[in-house]
Amino acid sequence: MAESIRAHILISGRVQGVSFRAKAQKVAQEFGVSGWIQNLSDGRVEAVIEGREDKVEQMIEWAKRGPFLAKVDNIDIEWQEYKGEFNNFDFKRT
Repeated sequence: MAESIRAHILISGRVQGVSFRAKAQKVAQEFGVSGWIQNLSDGRVEAVIEGREDKVEQMIEWAKRGPFLAKVDNIDIEWQEYKGEFNNFDFKRT
């Protein structure tokens, strides 16, 4: 059985106003990962992704490209301890 992992990512570039979060939610559902995603006031997108290692890595690979209109310049990844605290992948409520 694959190991479950958690990644905290910060994505910069043209990633707001291009349906990044909505598309990420759909892709996350396809990959079967959970967590959250939100826009930051500095123009970046932040997400926490949990799930099987291979699926989290696939989600990160998708995030490096983003949706059609996005232009990802950089993605910072911080690997964290898996917590299993999410039931789905949704927009973060602040």
